[in-house]
Amino acid sequence: MPPAALAFLVRLLGPWVRAVNAATLRADVQAGLLGALLVLPQGIAFASLAGLPPQYGLYSALVPTVIAALAGSSWHVVSGPTNANSLALAAMLTPLVAAGTPGYIELALMVTVMVGVVQTAVGALRLGLLANFISPAALLGFTSGAACLIALHAVRGLRDTGTVLVGLTALGVAAVLRWKAARWPFMLIGLVSAGVLAALLPERWAVHTIWALPSPWPSFHVPDVDWAWVPDLIDKALALSIIALGQSVSIAKAMAARSGQRIDTNREFLGQGLSNVVGGFFSCYLSCGSLNRSVPNLEAGARTPLAGVASAGWLLVLVAVSSPLLARIPHAAIAGLLILVAWTLLDLPRWRRLARLDRTDLAIAGATLAATLLLRLEMAILIGTGLSLVAYLYQTSRPAMRTMGFDRTSPERRFVVRGDTPGALPECPQLKLLRMEGEVYFGAATHVGEHLHALRAHDLGQTAPQKHLLVMTKSMNFLDLAGVEVWDTELRERRAAGGDLYFHRPRPQVIQIWTRTGFLDRLGRDHVFPDKQQAIAAIYSRLDRAVCARCAVRVFRECQTDDPGVVI
Repeated sequence: MPPAALAFLVRLLGPWVRAVNAATLRADVQAGLLGALLVLPQGIAFASLAGLPPQYGLYSALVPTVIAALAGSSWHVVSGPTNANSLALAAMLTPLVAAGTPGYIELALMVTVMVGVVQTAVGALRLGLLANFISPAALLGFTSGAACLIALHAVRGLRDTGTVLVGLTALGVAAVLRWKAARWPFMLIGLVSAGVLAALLPERWAVHTIWALPSPWPSFHVPDVDWAWVPDLIDKALALSIIALGQSVSIAKAMAARSGQRIDTNREFLGQGLSNVVGGFFSCYLSCGSLNRSVPNLEAGARTPLAGVASAGWLLVLVAVSSPLLARIPHAAIAGLLILVAWTLLDLPRWRRLARLDRTDLAIAGATLAATLLLRLEMAILIGTGLSLVAYLYQTSRPAMRTMGFDRTSPERRFVVRGDTPGALPECPQLKLLRMEGEVYFGAATHVGEHLHALRAHDLGQTAPQKHLLVMTKSMNFLDLAGVEVWDTELRERRAAGGDLYFHRPRPQVIQIWTRTGFLDRLGRDHVFPDKQQAIAAIYSRLDRAVCARCAVRVFRECQTDDPGVVI
């Protein structure tokens, strides 16, 4: 390939283009075959879950998969229909129009285009950082709630002896193979087994089957929706965008952690958005990154995004060849597979880990799960995200402020947190050593100010008050105007009491804010120190010598220099 053409493709598609060769193509084609075998039954099952005819699930594994693979950032994420998206779409649209009707299908396609526009705008405006506000706990609660709803939806499809037998066959075969031979297309084998059983059942136990696919390839179609529906669809499109982007970014990050690739979140959003915009005009409903296709894709040896393209190509061949056989798949078999999907989506091991590690995140996940079951799905993910932000703000609004001292047992007299070190030396009667851990912004200003006030009230009430304060601010990464006012107040109060305020190793960005607000001039540049020992040496010379003469603690090395006869 000419260098100019190669450079153009690298700019258009990404640096993976340079890695393409015969070996990577062979690996990608092989991985793509596995992906096609996996999505063939999944697409049918997920379309049923979304309230759509089965061909829409297969179409959604063709066009969006190719576009997301080529336009996105991840080399291994495979996009297409997913269980959570399918359930969310059905839950949001069925109150408006009956599922499966022509009007419902048109609304589903229109919402898909709207979601794609939102996602594309997020990527184009480089707002990928918004994904960081969708916490893993909220996503876990949502997906677990979705799993419960999927299971309930599937169980309703098992109404009589025939459907129960067929459904349990599909579920049992697929579950055993998933456990014993996970690399096999266990869902496809489960469908085939259930189909064979359905054909052998007596007529009185006959079960319904899906109908033949009208075409293996989706045709161009503009969603035919009355514009009066658009206002009712906007909030649903926004909520679905959050759900889909949260899933896609989480999966992309998980794949990147395993493959060592760096992810461009904005490009990933752009790729997902374009896949839904174009897909909505080719009879494809909402798609995003699929975990149960992406992980096998990576494990099967996929080397570049061309594995996703190959998956779509293989699926097109499989559907074209097996369309008559697909028409004989029982609806009950799909219900059985959905129960298995729900069980894997529930992810009980992750719930157990969360219960051991973080009770706050556990509460957020539990609340999101309850909201998913009891409220509209578009509200559930927003509630979970909101609770995550509230929990984060609460945690950051109470930064730790720890009294520091010296380790009695350490020859180097290293600094330690006094509350965590039983063998720490006593405090200096005149100088308080305090470590600031966290940001001092408007949400934390009250907490920090009250803590500093409490220290002053306690210290100044003693016979020999600690009028001087040295604050170690290496971990104070940020402060705003409210934070500057906290330190202004502390400086004023300390000096009014005859003491002073000093800082050790403030961050450059903190120094910049202090400079712009004039606080550094009021404080004095000689009150900021790059080293603890330099700080103590300088502050020691400003202490009250009369108090030092009566002091029995003499915790600093300078104290021993003044009176060498004192032994600590």
